Amino acid sequence: MPGSTKTMGVLTVGGLVVVTAYTVALGSSGWLWFGWVVLGLLTFAMVLTRDT
Repeated sequence: MPGSTKTMGVLTVGGLVVVTAYTVALGSSGWLWFGWVVLGLLTFAMVLTRDT
């Protein structure tokens, strides 16, 4: 996995942790979850189109 794709993966997982913690502590925010889904889709697209 190239460096930029690996970095995006780490950011996506970290984002999931942050959004989940926010939801547990303060309640759900649709915009945060929407942002995380967009980040996840971008990461998935990078994995699919990476150079081997």
